[in-house]
Amino acid sequence: MMKRLKLFFLLAIIITIGFVISFRFIGTATAQQPSISHPLTALTETEIKTAVALIKKEKALTDMAAFPLIALAEPNKQEVINFTQGQPFERKAFLVVYERSQNKTYEAIVDLKTQKIVSWQEKPNVQPAIFNAEYRLARQVVTSDPRWQEAMKKRGIKDFDKVVVSCWGAGILSQEEEATGSRLCRTLLFYSGESWNHYGSPIEGVIATVDLNKGKVTNFIDQGIVPISKENWDYDLQSLGKLLAPPKFLQILQPKGKSFQIKGNEISWQGWKFRYLMHPRDGLVLYQVTYKDGENIRPILYRGSLSEMVVPYGDPDPTWSFRNAFDVGEYNLGLLASTMELGKEVPQNGVLLDAVFANEDGEPYTMSGVVGIYERDNGILWKHYEYKTQRNDVRRNRELVITITAAVDNYDYGINWIFHQDGTLEVENDLTGIVLAQGTQAQTQSKDDAYGRLLAKNLFGVNHQHFFNYRLDMDVDGQANNVMEMNVQSLPMGKDNPIGNAITVQDTSLNTEKAAVRDLDIKHSREWMIASAEKKNALGVAPAYMLMSGGNTVFFPVEGAKIRQKAEFATHHVWVTKYKAGELYAGGDYPNQATSAKGLPEYIADDESLINQDVVLWYTMGITHVPKPEDWPVMPVHKLGFKLSPRGFFTRNPAINLGE
Repeated sequence: MMKRLKLFFLLAIIITIGFVISFRFIGTATAQQPSISHPLTALTETEIKTAVALIKKEKALTDMAAFPLIALAEPNKQEVINFTQGQPFERKAFLVVYERSQNKTYEAIVDLKTQKIVSWQEKPNVQPAIFNAEYRLARQVVTSDPRWQEAMKKRGIKDFDKVVVSCWGAGILSQEEEATGSRLCRTLLFYSGESWNHYGSPIEGVIATVDLNKGKVTNFIDQGIVPISKENWDYDLQSLGKLLAPPKFLQILQPKGKSFQIKGNEISWQGWKFRYLMHPRDGLVLYQVTYKDGENIRPILYRGSLSEMVVPYGDPDPTWSFRNAFDVGEYNLGLLASTMELGKEVPQNGVLLDAVFANEDGEPYTMSGVVGIYERDNGILWKHYEYKTQRNDVRRNRELVITITAAVDNYDYGINWIFHQDGTLEVENDLTGIVLAQGTQAQTQSKDDAYGRLLAKNLFGVNHQHFFNYRLDMDVDGQANNVMEMNVQSLPMGKDNPIGNAITVQDTSLNTEKAAVRDLDIKHSREWMIASAEKKNALGVAPAYMLMSGGNTVFFPVEGAKIRQKAEFATHHVWVTKYKAGELYAGGDYPNQATSAKGLPEYIADDESLINQDVVLWYTMGITHVPKPEDWPVMPVHKLGFKLSPRGFFTRNPAINLGE
C-alpha cells in the first residue's frame, strides 16, 4: 500500500512539473509571437523574416544589397475604419531595398498571407536613409585616406583610433555632386582623448566627402589648424566633482492600479481610445484616436505622426553650410529610438513597451522599452470658489502621456502625445542633448561673432533652427470635413465702436489646397479648425477641432537658398491636403540628397478642393536656437508643441462631471 502511495505521489509530481514546464513554454511562445488580431498590428519578427526571404528568393540581389527600411505597409484606410473583430484582413510589408554596387533603390510590397511579391519598383534618382554599415564604411574610407592622415598628424594626432568620425547626410550638394548621382556622405570629426564626451573636442575645418558606392573620398577640405578644446566636458557624476544636493525623494504611487488599459497596441483611458505603432522612419504613430462621448464613439484623428524634421545651420562657411539634417527621412528616426528607464525618462508609475524593427540585413530584432506610457498630475483641471457660500469646487488635472526618445547623433528628442480630460490632444517635443559645437581660437566673446555665441573657451555655438512637421489625418466626427481659419481683430473707432473696445472674430473657409497654405499671425490670434461637414451641434454649429499653436518661428534661409527649396514645407506653418494614401512625408519620400522641393509642394500642385473632403492637416513648428553657455555641455530640455482642442465638439465641458 505504501509503495502504491509513493508511486502515486511520484507520478503526480512528474505530471505537475510537466504542466508547469508546458505552461511556461506556452507563455513564452505567446510573448514571442503576438496575436495579429487587427490590421494595425505591427509586423512580427516572423513576418519580417518571411518578407525578406521572399525578396531574396525572387530577386537576384547582390551581396551588397541592404534593407534600409522594413515596415508594415500602410493598410487601406477605409478597410481599417470598417474592420470588425474576427473579420479577415490583409497583411503586407513595405520594404526599401538598396543595391549599393549598382546605386539603385527599389520599393517592394510583399503580401504576407499569399507570400507573394505584389509590387517591385525601381525608384530612379533617389537615395534612401543612411544605414549602420555605411557609418562603418565612411570611417574606414576616411581614416585610410593619406590626406586625412596628414591632416591629423599636423594636429598632433597620431592615434587615429581616438578620432570619432561622424557620418552625416551630404546635405546641400554642389553642381558636380548632383551630376554624378553618387551616394554621398560627409564626415565630421571629434577627438576622444582622456574624455569620453568627444563632442567637446571638435576637430574643426576638416571635412571629407565619401562616395559610398565606390568607397573613396571624393572631396577633402582642410582649412588649417584650429585649437582643439582640451577641457574635460564629461558630465558623469565622478567627473563633475562637487554635486548639488538632490531634492528629497519624490514618489508617484497608484496603489489601486493604473487608470489606462492596454490591449495589444490599443490604449484606452478616460474616454480616449487609440492605437499606436513604432515605425522605423516616423517613430511613434497614433491611429484611430476616438473619444467616448456618452454612448457615442466619436472619431477625431485617424493617423498622427511626426512627418519630417529639418535642422538648418546658419554659418556660410563651406564646412558648415551643407549641414541641414532631415532627421526623419535621412536617418530613420524610429530606428534611432533609445531604450528608456522607469524613474528616468518615464516615471515609476509608467509602463515601458517594446518594438520590433529590422536591421539593414533584413534581420528582425526587438528593442526593449522604447515606448513609454504613464499618467501624471498637472495642477488644476478646473476650479471655482464661491465667495457667498465659501463653496470650493476643484478637480485635479490628470494627463495620459505616450512617449518616445530618439538620439540623432548629438541631439536628443522626446516626442510626447498627451491626452487631456477636457478632450484636448497635445503634442509636446522635448529638445535636449549636446549642441553641435564649432572649434574656435576664441576664448572670449567677440562683438563680431554674428553667426552664433561662445559656449566655452575654444567652443562656439552656431546659430541654427529646428523645424518639425506633423502630419495629422483629421476625421472629426467622420471623414467629411471642412477647413476654417479664425482671425480676431479690432474695429476702428467710430459709430460701431465708440469707445474703441470692440473685438470681432471672423471665420473664413479655406476651400482649396493652395488657399490653405497659411502662416501664424499673432496680431489676429489666428487659429485653424477642422470641422464636420455633415453634423451640427445643439447650437447649430459644425463640431470641430482647433489647431492651437505654441511657440514658433519663421524659416530664416532667404529666398533662393537651396535649403529653402529642399525644405519648402518649413517655409509655412500650416498646409492642408485632400487625403491620398501615399502622401505621408512633408519633405518627400527620399529627402536624402534631394535637390528640389518634394512632398507638400508636390501634394498641393493640383490644388484640389477641400470642401466636404477627407483632409490632412500639416503643421510646422520650429525654434531658432542661438546657443548660450547654459546649453553646455548638455542642453536643458526646451519644450515645443501644439494642441488640438475641441471647439463645439462637446455640448459642455467634458470633464465637468469628473468625480473627486
